[in-house]
Amino acid sequence: MFRSLDAARIADTAERLGKRISERFPGSGLSGVAESLRAEVIAAADTAQWLARPQWWVRGVAFVTIAAMVALVVATVWMLKDGVELFQSVADFIQGIDSAVNELVLLVAASYFLVGWENRRKRRRALRAMHVLRSLAHIIDMHQLTKDPERVLTTEQGTPSSPKRTFSAFELARYLDYCSEMLSVISKAAALYVQNFDDPVTLAAVNDIEQLTGSLSQKIWLKIEILDRVVSVPGQGIAVR
Repeated sequence: MFRSLDAARIADTAERLGKRISERFPGSGLSGVAESLRAEVIAAADTAQWLARPQWWVRGVAFVTIAAMVALVVATVWMLKDGVELFQSVADFIQGIDSAVNELVLLVAASYFLVGWENRRKRRRALRAMHVLRSLAHIIDMHQLTKDPERVLTTEQGTPSSPKRTFSAFELARYLDYCSEMLSVISKAAALYVQNFDDPVTLAAVNDIEQLTGSLSQKIWLKIEILDRVVSVPGQGIAVR
């Protein structure tokens, strides 16, 4: 029970997180991103189940094709073994060995391609899905980009192009915390893809997403730590502990 990720629990967490964001910041762009994240988590659960299931028809086609190639080689050798003089000279012997090796290499290469066909199909779908998760992580980073604690701590006049100061210290902390939670959900959704799919390329892509979300979350928590030093004192504005 506690040794694997539960896709349904992750989807519930994403849905609850989206509701919290919508209730705290109704109509905000971040709530729209949260809704997209919830939909992507649900899709990730379906994709993870698809990755875990064996594709019998792919395996069947690969097995039949490999068996047909081997049977063709065996049949050819069987038909020619009594009707053809194998070698008349050393040159013919060397040429025959070269041809046999080339045929063997082609047979092995074709067999290797067919054996890995199922894995490549799954890998392609997993990487395509993780590209969406990576894009969502960057979108979340864009939303928190202008949410600087300095804009809460100072009262200096901004330029006409400066972001509007609409959040209090508490609201800004909640906004940043929501962004960090969404990044964590993204990393868990990515981990679903390799939970029952042992593929080194896909695992490397999941590790890249975890590193990306971890570094972005660390940057957000640096802002939260600065805000944590800020205490609202009624009637006295904002003081720093």
